Amino acid sequence: MELGKSIGLTIGKATRVAFGEALRDLGNDDPSIVVVDADLNNSTRTDIFGKAHPDRFFNVGIAESNMVGVAAGLAASGKQAWCASFATFVMSNAYDQLRMSVAFPKWNVKVVGSHSGISIGEDGPSQMGIEDVSLACSLPEFVVVVPCDEVSTRAAVSALAALDGPAYLRTGRPNAPVIYQNASEWQLGKASTLKEGSDLTIVANGLMVGAALEAAAALEKDGVSVRVLDVHTVKPLDVDTLAKAARETGKIVVVEEHLAHGGLGSTIALALAAVQPVPMRFVNLGDGFAESGAPGELLEKYGLNYQNVVKAARELL
Repeated sequence: MELGKSIGLTIGKATRVAFGEALRDLGNDDPSIVVVDADLNNSTRTDIFGKAHPDRFFNVGIAESNMVGVAAGLAASGKQAWCASFATFVMSNAYDQLRMSVAFPKWNVKVVGSHSGISIGEDGPSQMGIEDVSLACSLPEFVVVVPCDEVSTRAAVSALAALDGPAYLRTGRPNAPVIYQNASEWQLGKASTLKEGSDLTIVANGLMVGAALEAAAALEKDGVSVRVLDVHTVKPLDVDTLAKAARETGKIVVVEEHLAHGGLGSTIALALAAVQPVPMRFVNLGDGFAESGAPGELLEKYGLNYQNVVKAARELL
C-alpha cells in the first residue's frame, strides 16, 4: 500500500497500534481505566495495555455482545471502560447491547473498532468493517471519531478519555501516512484544515486523508486550488467549517473507506443540504462487499485512490 507516496508522506504506525500505546499511557495515570477485549487483543492492540496493567484487563473470549455488557457494567460501577474488537464484530454483532446497555443509559464506555474498511486485506469480507460508522452514528449520545494517523489517534484517545459518555473510535490495520506533526493540531469535534484552497474542497478521514492530499497535489499541477479537510469527528459534525468550505469553494468531494449509505458523505450531505447546498461527488465503497486480496490491490480495485478522487473533482470542475 502506497497511499501518500506520490507527495512524499512518511509512513508511520497503524492507528490500532497508536491506540494501544495511547491507552497504556493513559492507564499509567488513571487507575479508573479498564479494558475489555473479545479474544483479539494482539490484533486490536489492547494487549499493550494488558501487559502494562494486567489487573485491569479482561479477555471475555469470542463474545462481543458479552464484552459490551461487561464494559457497561464496569462503567456503571464508576470505571472508564474501553472495549475493543474488529469493527464489524463489535458494531454488527453487539449492536443491541451497544444500544440498550451503553447508549440508552449513557455509560462512559469507549468502543474501539479495529481492522476497519477493506484495507485489512486478505481476511476477506466477513471481517471487513464497512458499515461501522453508519451504525455508530445511529447510536444516540455516541461521539464517533475516525483518526487518520498515529498522531491524531493518540490525540483522539486522550480527548475521548476526557469525555464523560459513550464513544466509538475507528482504527485500522495497515501502517498509515503521517499527516499531523503535533497532537495540538487536532481537536475533537473540529474539522482540520490541512490545506487551503478556493476552487474545490476535498473532505476525507481515516486512511483516505493521504489520498485526498495526493489528489489535491495532482489537481494543483493543473492550476486548481484545492482545500483539504480532515473530518475526523463524524459525530458531532463540524457543520460550520464544512459550510464555510462549501460557501467559499462551491464544490465538495468526499472520500471514505466505507459504504455509501450512512457514512461521512451521507452525514455531510445531510448537514449541508440544510445550510449551504453545493454540488458534491462521493468516492466510497458504494453498495457492496469487497473480497479477499492484498490491501493495496483492493484499494485500487474499488477506487479508493487519489486518481479516482481527481476524477470526481474534475467532474465537478
